[in-house]
Amino acid sequence: MTATPAANTGRSRETRKGNPWLTLVAVALGVMMVGLDGTVVGVANPTIARDLGASLAGLQWVTNGYLLALAVTLILGGKLGDRFGRKRIFIIGIVGFALTSLGCALSSSIGMLVGFRVLQGLAGAMLMPNTLALLRATFPAERLNQAVGIWGGASALAVASGPIIGGLLVENVSWQSIFLLNLPLGAIAALFTFAYVRESRDEEHVDGFDAPGIVLLTGGLFLVIWALIKAQDHGWGSAYVLGFGAAGLLTLAAFVVRERATRAPLLPLDLFRSRSLSAGTVLVVAGFFALFGVLFFVGLYLQNVHGYTPVQTGVRLLPLTATFVVSAPLGGSLTARFGARVPLCGGMLMFSGAFYGLTHLEAHSSYSAQWPYFLVIGLALGLVIVASTEAIVGSAPVERGGIAGGLQSTANQLGGVLGTAVLGSIIVSSVAGSLPGKLRDAGVPPEVSAQVLAHKELVGQGIAPVSAQMPADLRTQVTEASFSSFMGGLHTAMWVGVFVTLVGAALALLVRRGAHEGSGTAHVGI
Repeated sequence: MTATPAANTGRSRETRKGNPWLTLVAVALGVMMVGLDGTVVGVANPTIARDLGASLAGLQWVTNGYLLALAVTLILGGKLGDRFGRKRIFIIGIVGFALTSLGCALSSSIGMLVGFRVLQGLAGAMLMPNTLALLRATFPAERLNQAVGIWGGASALAVASGPIIGGLLVENVSWQSIFLLNLPLGAIAALFTFAYVRESRDEEHVDGFDAPGIVLLTGGLFLVIWALIKAQDHGWGSAYVLGFGAAGLLTLAAFVVRERATRAPLLPLDLFRSRSLSAGTVLVVAGFFALFGVLFFVGLYLQNVHGYTPVQTGVRLLPLTATFVVSAPLGGSLTARFGARVPLCGGMLMFSGAFYGLTHLEAHSSYSAQWPYFLVIGLALGLVIVASTEAIVGSAPVERGGIAGGLQSTANQLGGVLGTAVLGSIIVSSVAGSLPGKLRDAGVPPEVSAQVLAHKELVGQGIAPVSAQMPADLRTQVTEASFSSFMGGLHTAMWVGVFVTLVGAALALLVRRGAHEGSGTAHVGI
């Protein structure tokens, strides 16, 4: 489909572009599958760990295996949509996501669950970037902000309802049942797509398929993300982590050289001439760093430290998740009126304030000391996600919508991996360093301290490794020392969040305010 906005009017628009609002319904159902999957898994993590005997590292792999597979193949998924048809690849992603969700539900070991989560990530890479590409190819420029806001609101609705639905299912059925939610959603999304979505593809850039570029980009991202994830086990300065990280960066450098030399690049580097697109990509990473870091570790804090059930945890996260339902459309409206710079900068500053507030939480903090920061994070999240999405997708030509959508979604998942891997590594390292002193200060005998230190991974999840055989006073001492050590790690992780989001606020100033970038192909004001 050529990018000629003037020709897409009246009957021509309906024939070539389909019905915009029914297309929005179809892609919204697709993103709801992914949004629901993310939050229900977060609530179920402690139950999965108990039932399958998973360590913190294994539990993180339930999230990171999915995110890793998703992150390294999203640009490829967008490219496949541009080349072979966005509707076709979107449907493949929907069906694959539903089937692999069924595999997750049938998993009987942590390894099996992680394997199906990896396959689920590969299916999601076919689905996610093409949702934005279908919107970019269907909606006129003046309505794209509104469509992206509703797209974000649909994801927010799934995010908001996920903890409650997931908690009810975990408590009353099983953790396996949370994955079965994607089966009816997938069936409805596939039917809507077949019925109402018109096919679109890039008709201008069809001269070959950059196989070497695919290998280099996928391999480079995998090596870098692998290094980040394994830093928790080996340490940030270890030869293992530095070696994989250096190999990943060299592979990505080779990818850049390849893309500059080839006539049909996988990721056209001229897209990054847009200052808004480049800054928006970094800000998406920072936004999802905040989201996944908070949901993963605050979920452990609420359930393991405070002892809330999954349903109670979901209810207490509503200020974060439910607010996103309002803040995503609000982000679309503010972006349409002021450009992306204002909501991006404001949202990042709100993130920083919320992270700073979370550094004051203690093991026995009341809920009144928690929910205001969850509320601020939910508000900031909607502003940042919608505005950064517009900065990326709205700055790309229509015919490259799949690639831009893949870039945006890749940044999402990179942020998620960083949020769980980096903050997880910080918490584990902090617990390992502080726990011996906390146990000693609490008066725990050396022989008991040795037993507790052998289970420090549990402390990294906010669990006090006590047994029924311990005297009551000793259980209290071990619990207080364990919780104090965990909270110290959580505070350090939140300070990292403050720093990352303050840098993000500064980068947001690089986004153009209300100016069109690029070649004039139906861009939205940024």
